[in-house]
Amino acid sequence: MGIALISFAFFSFSGLDATAKYLGQTLPAEQIVWMRFLTHVVFAVLLFRVWRIPGALRSDRWPLQILRSMFLLGSTVFNFFAVRHLQLAETVSIMFAAPFVVTALAGPLLNEWAGFRRWMAIIVGFIGVLVVTRPGLGGLNWAALLSVCSMTCYALYALTTRMLAHSESPVGMLIISAVVATLAITPFGLAAWTAPGDLWTWALLLSTGAWGCIGHFALIRAHVLAPAPVLAPFMYIQILWMSGLGYLVFDDVPGPFTVLGAAIVVSSGLYILYRERKISRGEAHADGGL
Repeated sequence: MGIALISFAFFSFSGLDATAKYLGQTLPAEQIVWMRFLTHVVFAVLLFRVWRIPGALRSDRWPLQILRSMFLLGSTVFNFFAVRHLQLAETVSIMFAAPFVVTALAGPLLNEWAGFRRWMAIIVGFIGVLVVTRPGLGGLNWAALLSVCSMTCYALYALTTRMLAHSESPVGMLIISAVVATLAITPFGLAAWTAPGDLWTWALLLSTGAWGCIGHFALIRAHVLAPAPVLAPFMYIQILWMSGLGYLVFDDVPGPFTVLGAAIVVSSGLYILYRERKISRGEAHADGGL
């Protein structure tokens, strides 16, 4: 279930990125980020009827909640600026380095140590991503640094989510992060405000909150159900969602390298799933931290 939820979460994030890139052709990135978090708060409050959940927004770990929220805001801001200058394939290829950061830090920070086979699956998945995107052949420009910053913020956001997942309310975490991010970005969003040109643009702008709200709730639930190193390789499945949305929205037809790389990515993810199911059934002995 944790793996299914993380896969759905990255589908939602792909929808958010595609929408942000489309809107970025006519609207400032600061405005898109602000509306993304503001509508996120509205959707979450209405969807979960927060007023009926006593203590939903209560927390005993506010410093970590605020830190987590700022990591989420940083990842979103850097990413929305990056997609204005880079192709989606370029930004995604850099974001896919996040599992290395998550897996490396999950041991000392969360005591969730990845074993040799899991590391090999992550590396194989990353090779599949390189086959798809072939970074460097087209020449990544200075905006790639924005994606590096976004990737780093996301990895730290994922780790702090795991730290809070077992002691804090999932609904509270979902709303608190959006409220903190909204308050922090509001002055910049208002200063950059540009009136959307039509109802379609308005609808897309409002939809960013729905993509983010649903995606992050699935992400939080996934981290409750499974350790961070287990979930980390499954962010690679986003390449499939990105390829599909790229075709539907931007008329990008996946080439042979995309098909080959996607097959490698999916294979590495299925191997992790196989190992976890085998261990859970008691069919495997302890194996180097797996």
